Amino acid sequence: MSTIDAHVHLYPPEMNRAPAEWAAANGEPHWAVLCTRRRKDGRAVQGFPSVDELLKAMDAAEVERAVLLGWYWERAQNGAAQNRFYGECVCAHPDRLSGFATVQPAAGAEAAVAEMRRAAQEGLIGLGELSPHAQGYGVEGGNFHAVLAVAAELGWPVNLHVTDPASGNYPGRVETPLVDFVRLAEAWPNVNFILAHWGGGLATGRGAGLKMENVFYDTAASPLLYDATVWARGTAAAGAERILFGSDFPLNVYPKLEPEAEMKRLLAEARGTGLAEGDLTAVLGGNARRVLLGGR
Repeated sequence: MSTIDAHVHLYPPEMNRAPAEWAAANGEPHWAVLCTRRRKDGRAVQGFPSVDELLKAMDAAEVERAVLLGWYWERAQNGAAQNRFYGECVCAHPDRLSGFATVQPAAGAEAAVAEMRRAAQEGLIGLGELSPHAQGYGVEGGNFHAVLAVAAELGWPVNLHVTDPASGNYPGRVETPLVDFVRLAEAWPNVNFILAHWGGGLATGRGAGLKMENVFYDTAASPLLYDATVWARGTAAAGAERILFGSDFPLNVYPKLEPEAEMKRLLAEARGTGLAEGDLTAVLGGNARRVLLGGR
């Protein structure tokens, strides 16, 4: 069974060297709060691996391919830099890595669209992870609509960050009203949306759920948000064909059990939840291959 991790983050060496200092110098306070802080026990929330270290983590978990997701940067130039880096990563490891581009629509539709087209030329295949609510633009605004129109033209899926309204408070938490994602899916039926983090509970039926032909869900950060029953509840409510395995690496999603981020334990959790073999095959790779990679 080949596994595809559909939700992985990676940063260029200049970010990895001193993440907090980089964030302060480049106007990214929200990213710094989410990604560079430490937990109460002193452990880092996440690591900052190199490309080679990511590949080693994939090998250890027997993950065939990882999809590199951008971040919902506050400044457009930081997204552009990450896109260039992802283009290099995909070019160097086409058999192991795929990449999504990120943009900041609040900086202007023309610049965001130009960045998407440039990223497409460099081999990137989707858009996200974006967060209109954190980046400061409306889901019904003209700039974002211009971006979605180009995503539809390019055939790009769009990954969106979603916060569960019932989740506890944590540093950097941003409300993302679930109704906004329902409206987006209805307004853009020709765009495939991937709602991260089980869609903030939409995948399991929260708020009547959202089961539409163009809506999919990833499992990123699952153990930090839900117990292991979410796999059965999500596949039952949304359909196994709509769930994509995502680890949120290099976030450590088992901080009480693992000293550093890894993928293996989350895959073991998925495999141990009693899903039917066909459903598990779809969730762990088949769906990502069909929705993100065009069946490749």
